[in-house]
Amino acid sequence: MGSRRWSVVLATVVLAGVVVGLGVANPVPAARISTDRLGPDSGEQVSEYLDRAHRTLEADPDADPEAEHWALVSLDTPIAPTQLVEVAGDLRIAQVLFRVPLDRVQTPLETVPVAANPTAVLRAPTVAAARQQASVVGDDRQSRVMAYSAAQLAEGCACVVAATVRGSLEQLQNLAGRPGVRAVEALPADAVAGAFAVSPLLPTQTSSVLPGPDDGPVPEMG
Repeated sequence: MGSRRWSVVLATVVLAGVVVGLGVANPVPAARISTDRLGPDSGEQVSEYLDRAHRTLEADPDADPEAEHWALVSLDTPIAPTQLVEVAGDLRIAQVLFRVPLDRVQTPLETVPVAANPTAVLRAPTVAAARQQASVVGDDRQSRVMAYSAAQLAEGCACVVAATVRGSLEQLQNLAGRPGVRAVEALPADAVAGAFAVSPLLPTQTSSVLPGPDDGPVPEMG
């Protein structure tokens, strides 16, 4: 029995060595962890967020002034995609964020990635409308809100509330001073596309970043 027990122990040690060896030869890739985020925190005071966003545009004297940054542009009122193209100017628009305005109703926020050309931005409402229409599954309040929102987007409403863009700090500073722009918040230049979350400051959020009321009537669809 003793020799058999030692055989089992030896086999276990050998197997463990093989497993460790395989792990060293084929290490498991480390999961990419991202804490980058654009936009105000839930419950944050709007004034504090505006100050915080402004500070992200301050130039670092040791940094490359030509380095490009991803940034969130929050607007003071919803606008049409054509207006967004004009506001952004030469900046690369990467995402368009839509939210249909409806008094005392929480309509959904829809984020549409777009290619680096104005035509893609102008087509974004159609994509947003199709997504929301696909979520209509009945006649409950949520479905009626989605159906109304989809219909408005399909008609080309002025429903753009924010966008993510890319440019140098100088370009972003210029953008922050344009009419209709409420805030521009930039990430560090080493932020990776697709590895950060986005949550805009909505035009209806004036004192703190909290959901508004959701007790208003939803218009009937014809």
